[in-house]
Amino acid sequence: MELQDIAKEIKNAKKQIFLLYAFNATGKTRLSVEYKELCRNERCEQTGVYYNAFSEDLFVWNNDIENAEENIRMRIVKSSLNRLHSYIDETKVREKLKPYNVKYDFDFHTYEEQPEDGIEEITFYLKDDDEKNPIKVSRGEERIFVWCFFLALFDTEGWLDENSIYIFIDDPVSSLDDHNIFVTVFTLFELIKKHYENKKIIITTHHIGFATILGNWLRDPNNPFRGRNNNKYSLKGLSLDGSEYSLVSFERKAVWLYHLRMLQVLDKAIQNDDDDTTDEGLEVYHMAVLRQILENISSFLGIGRIEFVLEEIGYSEDEAKYIALEDNALTHRNVYFPQSDIMVPDNKKMLKEVFRRINEKYHFKYNNL
Repeated sequence: MELQDIAKEIKNAKKQIFLLYAFNATGKTRLSVEYKELCRNERCEQTGVYYNAFSEDLFVWNNDIENAEENIRMRIVKSSLNRLHSYIDETKVREKLKPYNVKYDFDFHTYEEQPEDGIEEITFYLKDDDEKNPIKVSRGEERIFVWCFFLALFDTEGWLDENSIYIFIDDPVSSLDDHNIFVTVFTLFELIKKHYENKKIIITTHHIGFATILGNWLRDPNNPFRGRNNNKYSLKGLSLDGSEYSLVSFERKAVWLYHLRMLQVLDKAIQNDDDDTTDEGLEVYHMAVLRQILENISSFLGIGRIEFVLEEIGYSEDEAKYIALEDNALTHRNVYFPQSDIMVPDNKKMLKEVFRRINEKYHFKYNNL
């Protein structure tokens, strides 16, 4: 299929919420454009609001080099968005920024001669600076601000009126650290809960953690998107093979994590180890691979201890401590000690058993990567 076909499939689907995961450069932003063009060309009543790379490009820095960078400001390029600026103010944006705990504050500056044209520029300054000396915030802080600016607009009846029946949000977490990605998922989840009954909401992302967390929240049986044989969400992957696009369904128990490749490597090594016709098999470094997998799972669960994961997959507290200590000893040895890449049978047996239990507990899908 082409991107136009993907856009048509999403538009015609009965689901109200679409979460699409795709690698960078797959075509997520172009998909948002195709979706917009599809609705425009069909002259349908569907009109929508967008947050994508084009939205972010409306915010441009004026570094004022000629004045020794004393008047640094962020300029908002004039667009159809300006007519909606009257619906928001600094207070509404600050409210959206609260969960991010930003260190800066800001002021809006409207067009002096024509205030009805909306906001012309924004100045940023440190919260404890009474003189409000202008600063340039980091790329991540800028992304957070722009996202919260749009969240404030999403909250206005002037933008999300009866004629706007879909919301398309493309990759709102670029340049953000893990904490702020989690906060962004939370803010987006609140937006979904507020509008899913009246708007179709399409979200695309390249960030596997973002997709995993939001996907799990959408699947939670206690949320309003779930019902007996009436799920209102769809979790898909946008795949590009040559010039052909397709939507890939993720099974309900599948988890999307970057360490799927490590699981695949470990699985292959175990298969080779059990194959008497090859000398390739488990070596000591595979214990480090196992530890990385356990650490990634524990980090995703918000615990940060691999012993917790080991207990989750069926080991007792004492067994979990012992396995963690042995893995640590084998993977954190001093480089000047004599070492061997040969793994003793007992360690092989332990690794294989932990690996088996991980797969039985979490149902990772990695065989077709």
